Amino acid sequence: MNSSNLLARNARKYPMNEAIICHGRRISYRQLDEQVTRFSHVLLERGIETGDKVVIFMPNVLEFVVSYFAIQRIGAVVVPVNAKFTLSEVEYVVQHADAKAIIAHEAIFATVESISAVTLKIKTGQVKDGWLSYDALIQEASSQTINCQLNEENDSTILYTSGTTGKPKGVLFSYRNILTVAQMIAIEMEVKPESRILLMMPLTHSAPLHLFLMAGMLVGATNVLTPTFTPDLFIDMIEQEKTTHFFGAPVAYLLTAQIPRLQTADLTSMKWWVYGGAPLSQSEIPFIQNAFQTDNLTSVYGLTEAGPSGAIMFGKEHTQKAGSIGNRAPFGTELRIVDENGEDVPVGEIGEIALYGEGNMKGYYKDEVATKAVFIDGWLRSGDLARFDEDGYIWIVDRKKDVIISGGVNIYPKEIEDCLLSYEGIFEVAVIGVPHPQWGETVKAVYASKVEIDKDALEAYLEEHLAKYKIPRIFECVEALPRNAAGKILKQSLKGQEVS
Repeated sequence: MNSSNLLARNARKYPMNEAIICHGRRISYRQLDEQVTRFSHVLLERGIETGDKVVIFMPNVLEFVVSYFAIQRIGAVVVPVNAKFTLSEVEYVVQHADAKAIIAHEAIFATVESISAVTLKIKTGQVKDGWLSYDALIQEASSQTINCQLNEENDSTILYTSGTTGKPKGVLFSYRNILTVAQMIAIEMEVKPESRILLMMPLTHSAPLHLFLMAGMLVGATNVLTPTFTPDLFIDMIEQEKTTHFFGAPVAYLLTAQIPRLQTADLTSMKWWVYGGAPLSQSEIPFIQNAFQTDNLTSVYGLTEAGPSGAIMFGKEHTQKAGSIGNRAPFGTELRIVDENGEDVPVGEIGEIALYGEGNMKGYYKDEVATKAVFIDGWLRSGDLARFDEDGYIWIVDRKKDVIISGGVNIYPKEIEDCLLSYEGIFEVAVIGVPHPQWGETVKAVYASKVEIDKDALEAYLEEHLAKYKIPRIFECVEALPRNAAGKILKQSLKGQEVS
């Protein structure tokens, strides 16, 4: 099985079911499959062949979905690129991926208009300066059936990591990798043909694309797309389209929870509120649960290289274990916490999360050294430090790369961040290590607050909850912390701004 044949099967099985809803456009599975076939012919006639890499530079729109499946239908490899990337960032991906073509959306076309490193350039809207028109091409193309002969072992997609600690790496997936994690979500979160999945997070990221869009496509569900996210639009889509599943970064929930109209919004259609991509603190979880009037807030932990997959925690577990990522890996995945030698660590001790399953990537594209470094006997090292508690629940301590070493002592920023987030008024924070001439590093807290924070009172609060060596020596208040499109705080950016 491959993604293209999966879509074709649903077009036969659920021809009239709505497949995609976006910006007032409604398209059935039969119509979607026909558009995919037409665009597949467009690519074939212009020289795209099996194994060629094709970049998609679009927000969450119908054309993204059509392009995604059309590229795969002819055996080419999809390379979705973050819609917020600059020209230089897109050029890096195009060159690193050896891309032969790029498909761009009119709304963000200006960013890549001058790109020249590909032989085929297609955009939505009108023809312009060497760019062909997606709309004109697809209208004129053949609708003759194309049978995709690829199997689960063939290359499907290359997703580029966010590059928060250096140049982005290309994560190469087979069809088996993607279908495995899509099946996981369908099983764990009851995705059915009658489900209506709200997709507001960028489809250029692994969780929205592989977990939720593909889970919907797997079973013939309806996928509701929006190219942007705002709290008001979020509420509008739930009320208007009666959606049942939503995945979002924590910041999406936190921002919406502050909107007064949420208290009177009709959210009764929603069955699954899922968050991931960044942690929620123990104080933030009840705040969101109360605001959304739900006890079914579900956590998914994972990393791009694992599909993504990793760990899962359901609503009822949050009562006692808020802040944990759960006590088990989801369907198709195994999880361990290991030391530097790959041996399991005892309960309570800190080690690195390692994952095993068919969702794990094939490897980093054109980087055998990095691929070998991240795998141990088939187990994928996550880079996340964690511990098991006495009940078997997993608690993230920090990112391995984020650990601060001050005077030879390991300091885990997440513990300090959780404490700061429990202080009234502070709503987001990042704790980083900055250079210190004597200790190597010292602790700095960068936070955003709704009110003016008295530094002396804050330090007194921290002294009640943290050992003295963990308390930040430097505080900085900002309007908002820098984040990438997945909602993750860009600590490297904060460190880069630091002048010691």
